[in-house]
Amino acid sequence: MSSAISTSGSSHKLVYIDNIKIILTILVILHHTVITYGGSGGWYWVQKTSCFAALVPMTMFVSINQSFFMGFFFLLAAYFTESSYLKKGTARFITDRLVRLGIPLLFYSFVLSPILSYLVYYFAKGDHITFLQYLSGYDSWIDFGVMWFVAALLVFTMLYVFVQQFVKTDFKKAIPALGAFKILAFAVVLGTISFIVRIVFPVGWVLESVGFQLGHFTQYISLFIIGILAARNNWLDQITDQTGKHLKQSIWLFLLFFPIFFLIRAKLDMPVSWYSGGFHWQSLLYAVWEQCIGLSIIIVFLTKGRKSWNHTSGLRAKLSRSNFVVYIFHPLVIVGLTLMIRNWQIDPAFKFIIIAPIIVIASYVLGALLLQIPGIKKIL
Repeated sequence: MSSAISTSGSSHKLVYIDNIKIILTILVILHHTVITYGGSGGWYWVQKTSCFAALVPMTMFVSINQSFFMGFFFLLAAYFTESSYLKKGTARFITDRLVRLGIPLLFYSFVLSPILSYLVYYFAKGDHITFLQYLSGYDSWIDFGVMWFVAALLVFTMLYVFVQQFVKTDFKKAIPALGAFKILAFAVVLGTISFIVRIVFPVGWVLESVGFQLGHFTQYISLFIIGILAARNNWLDQITDQTGKHLKQSIWLFLLFFPIFFLIRAKLDMPVSWYSGGFHWQSLLYAVWEQCIGLSIIIVFLTKGRKSWNHTSGLRAKLSRSNFVVYIFHPLVIVGLTLMIRNWQIDPAFKFIIIAPIIVIASYVLGALLLQIPGIKKIL
């Protein structure tokens, strides 16, 4: 996301971060498209497949995505927060964040969200009334939808400014980057804390309007803090290729473990919700697995990106510039295109295979077109 997570002014050696953000943005689009057609989770409109052969990989995709991709966004946002703060100063930094994050947030809640809800109401539910008639009974004006990330990032950023202003955090001693074993140990601790939080706030519990799933916020808060520390201590350059290699091996082990979750559920005939929260050992097991594979994927992305993706092209530069716009408007593309083919009489899993690449391409085309509107570039 070009604006929310800016690498402007960074050295050429961090070009790979822009390439990683393109991948993450595409994963966000695919994540919500998978949820539309079968993956677990909520969305504006869904048409779920009942094909078990499709549901298993869809469930894996959503689970693995959720283990790292939004936390990764918070880490990258934090990595460039302090340099921007020091460069701009407190007043200008706050103003910039309020404009670049606050205006898109308000636009989504007051403009885009009602449009999305109306499309579902009109086409999927078959209630053919005008948009103005729909708005007369609309009462969900504070609805951040996918922009919960931007709302949370704005909160985290303002808390960072508060700490910088009123709490002494000038650490003189450099902190070395962790190796693979310590990263996994940290993941176990993070998973344990997530388990405790999920006893009260299970995965799927949403703080209404703002859209915060507090069951995931242990990771989000931790990775935002780690992003600040990573920038101060130059961890992105310090993480060794050997660490990435070891954690790549751990990813395969954790992937092989995933079918065990299905076996445990079948053997114990337990509700799937026991993995999401509550005082159940299954919730602890899943939370630890989630953090271990999630942090491993993040480190592998960083080491792989630094080594192999640290170059750009005209197309990649345009995709990178469009990321934030794509993030904001991709729900409109997903809802619009999936509603268009809602009456197509094939299994939803096949619809996903056909429509997913079209949705990704259309989202970036729309993003590029919107950036041509005067004034948009200054905000997004």
